[in-house]
Amino acid sequence: MSGSYDEPGSQEETTDSFWEVGNYKRTVKRIDDGNRLCNDMMSCIQERAKIEKAYAQQLIEWSKRWRQLIDKGPQYGTVEQAWTALMTEAEKVSELHQDRKNNLINQDFEKVKNWQKDSYHKQMMGGFKETKEAEEGFKKAQKPWAKKLKELEAAKKSFHMACKEEKLASFREANGKGEASVTADQQKKLHEKLDKCKQDSQKAREKYEKALDELSSCTPQYMDNMEQVFDQCQQFEEKRLSFLKEVLLDVKRHLNLAGDQSYAMVYSELEHIITSASTQEDLKWFSSTHGPRMYMNWPKFEEFNPDLTHSITKKLKKGSDGVTLTNVTAAADLAQGDRGSVSSSEKTPASTERPDDDQVALNSDSDTNGGSNPFDETSGKGVRVRALYNYEGQEQDELSFKAGDELTKLEDEDEQGWCKGRLDDGQLGLYPFNYVEPI
Repeated sequence: MSGSYDEPGSQEETTDSFWEVGNYKRTVKRIDDGNRLCNDMMSCIQERAKIEKAYAQQLIEWSKRWRQLIDKGPQYGTVEQAWTALMTEAEKVSELHQDRKNNLINQDFEKVKNWQKDSYHKQMMGGFKETKEAEEGFKKAQKPWAKKLKELEAAKKSFHMACKEEKLASFREANGKGEASVTADQQKKLHEKLDKCKQDSQKAREKYEKALDELSSCTPQYMDNMEQVFDQCQQFEEKRLSFLKEVLLDVKRHLNLAGDQSYAMVYSELEHIITSASTQEDLKWFSSTHGPRMYMNWPKFEEFNPDLTHSITKKLKKGSDGVTLTNVTAAADLAQGDRGSVSSSEKTPASTERPDDDQVALNSDSDTNGGSNPFDETSGKGVRVRALYNYEGQEQDELSFKAGDELTKLEDEDEQGWCKGRLDDGQLGLYPFNYVEPI
């Protein structure tokens, strides 16, 4: 159906006219169609509200998962804050889309529902009051003219039958004159028959013309009455069309995030946080925390003290390999475990939540493990586990494996979340417990 209409003068003439008997029913049906279109509009709004709600929920789930991954991943400093700002953006946009959903349901949907209830009144016997009133109005306006039209059709039929009889009588008389077998008496009867047919034809013509004049005389009143009822239907339809146009503008206003100042503010704040990230500050922090700007207790000559014990201890796993220089510790301290944080950075391993299929690995590639294995335990029994994700060992005492590989867990995880395990090739080492699952 086109959105524009041709002028009446440009349309081809058609016999399927509004003025023909019974063709007003299309106008009456439009009232019932208007009620159905209100239902369609409510369904349309309701489905869009569901989309807004689903999108808001997906943003929250995405933000929650990635906020955890970033928080537990190796990213640091102001760039980490800028990355996390994307999660804040998602949460704020989720709230805005939840507001879109609420406006669509609580305002637009309810507006159409209430208007429909006030405009269409159902009857006990079925149908709508407005439809019945229009039907009765058209019937009343059309009844006198329809009666005259029926009389005209009957007169027309009689006239045409009389003309047919006249033509047949004329044909017989003409044939009788040309045939020698037809007597004069028979020719006289044929002539009398023709005269009678002519008289009947003339009477039928006069009756037909009279019926046509009577129909024509009541046609103006018929048209006025029909147009009056039609205008009432037009006014009712005009209210519906204007109302639905108003509703569509409301829906547009509620969906248009570009006109929402809070929406623009979300991205203004996001841009500010990202542009505020300082590469040099992050590099400086890393150098002070993990690099050459760290404090170092350089070796110096120490006098022998019998109350102290000299020992060489393994350095805590905080980003560097190897063994510290000789360190003097109190004898009581030696009773404590020599392993501190077991993560390869200051953060714990990635979240135990399993990523989606399209989730990218957070761990960057690093050098594979090399050198001698620092674990000298003999092979023993353990629990078979399967790797959920790829993992590259960051230090010599850590295992490397890929998602789907199987290995043996030899000890349960410690307080830092590290397990001791053995690969099928016999290599022993540590790995994050939440990177595997029991088989």
